[in-house]
Amino acid sequence: MTEIQLMLLSLLQGITEFLPVSSSGHLILFSKFTAFPDQGAAIDVALHIGSVLAVILYFAPTLKQIIIDLWKTRLYPRFKYAGNQLFYLLVVATLPALVAGALLKYFGTDWLRNTKLIGWNILCYGVLLWVVDTWAVTIRQIRQLELKDAFLIGLAQCLALLPGTSRSGVTITMARFLGMERREAAKFSMLLSIPTILAAGALAMYELWQNGDMGQISDALHGVGYSFVFSLSAIFIMMQWLKKWSFWPFVVYRVALGTILLLDAYGIYDIEVLINT
Repeated sequence: MTEIQLMLLSLLQGITEFLPVSSSGHLILFSKFTAFPDQGAAIDVALHIGSVLAVILYFAPTLKQIIIDLWKTRLYPRFKYAGNQLFYLLVVATLPALVAGALLKYFGTDWLRNTKLIGWNILCYGVLLWVVDTWAVTIRQIRQLELKDAFLIGLAQCLALLPGTSRSGVTITMARFLGMERREAAKFSMLLSIPTILAAGALAMYELWQNGDMGQISDALHGVGYSFVFSLSAIFIMMQWLKKWSFWPFVVYRVALGTILLLDAYGIYDIEVLINT
């Protein structure tokens, strides 16, 4: 894999991971509509690890508070401490995706890397985000979430195992449905990415190590670094944007991209013609 391909993929990952537009879908589509070969799922996971490291740095004060409160409570669930509560909310929200991810790993994932599935997911979940974000109330913060709310967000995150759905998009949609404020929904979604993606990343890195392909391992490590830089910038922009604005630009983008992909997938219009014009 060339350095320019890694940088472009990292830029794409950094921009799309925390915007509700599906980073995994974009990473798969990159090779389909460029001259670059498919980078494979392992590199995709490595790029996601870079994004998670950016989340850890950006929300370091929040994570520090979690550690402090867990130490105070000796890991017992005492929700009068905000950090303790947030920790258990994230644990409950993570469990469904771990189970679903293990099942998907068992049955294989190659069948997921196709344009029709990605196109429909980008389009349909984009419309769903618009509906929920437009009509949902905006009254709750993370501190007001209950374990059942976290579990519902966790169930929604399972849908993100299908490329094109968008992990951030579908978890934000569920959080907004539950009445969370936009910035609070985005924050919880980003924090939720830490255990989920780190678990998948650890497994992918172990498999790379077992295969002994030092070239792919080197590519993965470079991808982590590039993705970290681009992702950190995207998180900052996203959180600033949500101070005043809604998710409607991302919905418009998803509807447009999903429509184009489906027209191409069903042979109605050749996307390469659009790219070359």
